[in-house]
Amino acid sequence: LVTVSLIWTATYSHVPANSQGAGDYPNRPITIVVSLGAGTGMDVLVRLYADKLSQSLGKPVVVENKPGAATMLAAVQVATAPADGYTFGVLTSSALAINPALYKQINYNPAQDFVPLSLYVKSPFILVTTPSLSAKTVPEFIKLAKEANPPLNYASPGAGVLQHLSMEFAKKRFGFEATHVPYRGAAQAAVDVQAGHVPVMFSALAVVLGPVQAGRLRALGIANDKRSALLPELPTLDEQGVRGFAFSTWTGLFAPRGTPKPVIERLNVEAAKAVNDAAVKAKLQSLGGNPQPSTPGELAELIRQTTAKMRTVIQNAKIVVQ
Repeated sequence: LVTVSLIWTATYSHVPANSQGAGDYPNRPITIVVSLGAGTGMDVLVRLYADKLSQSLGKPVVVENKPGAATMLAAVQVATAPADGYTFGVLTSSALAINPALYKQINYNPAQDFVPLSLYVKSPFILVTTPSLSAKTVPEFIKLAKEANPPLNYASPGAGVLQHLSMEFAKKRFGFEATHVPYRGAAQAAVDVQAGHVPVMFSALAVVLGPVQAGRLRALGIANDKRSALLPELPTLDEQGVRGFAFSTWTGLFAPRGTPKPVIERLNVEAAKAVNDAAVKAKLQSLGGNPQPSTPGELAELIRQTTAKMRTVIQNAKIVVQ
């Protein structure tokens, strides 16, 4: 496994002294590269942001979907784009913090090829089971998993994704065994948990909200520091005595390395304005996300923390993806 140290500084000391300023920025359309396909939850969230950004900057903002290769196609496109502020990307924790530890070789360097602009949204995970499972709380599930013989199966959208790593972390943390059953997407995995073919999974809230509300899935707890307004009756893991277990997927805005500092600062301000817009915030929350604009330095620190955590999980579980 490749070990990558992620280091950014808030000073942007790598920006050339003769870089262009932001006085006439922007004077032409801007492109936002998105690592997932059109119509996905992330695509919806990004288009909300793009509309607000276009209104604020007075120029068209084009969303370009670049799915594939575990989000790496989009990352490469952003990394190799001109560093002029007219192309930047919306990338996930997978691209920046998981892939470097998961794959033996990737075609971009998360530590060197990007400048963080702002965190956009976090989507906390919840633990869900088929309704027929006897466990009704997270501690009851841990007890059941420890006693299960043969071990329980668990679903995820695929090997190496955060849902997979979340359960592997739980296995190590709480001392139980469980067998991974990978699917080709989160929705397919959730359908099989509803049907009882696989009893349990970690999932982003938006994917399973409808089935949970309809009683087709049982939610045991949310892996976050606070409850969700969409499921206010669902306790956090902390509230159930399962301390320090937090997992969420996050999405951030990134520019190519070398983008001028004034442009970075302008895009950071605009990101905060867009995310704090009442209509955008309401839509983000309705999709299970927590709008969280940040400084570039705060996003860099989140990447460092996530990378260290994911590298440990991947190494402990001996996960290898070709």
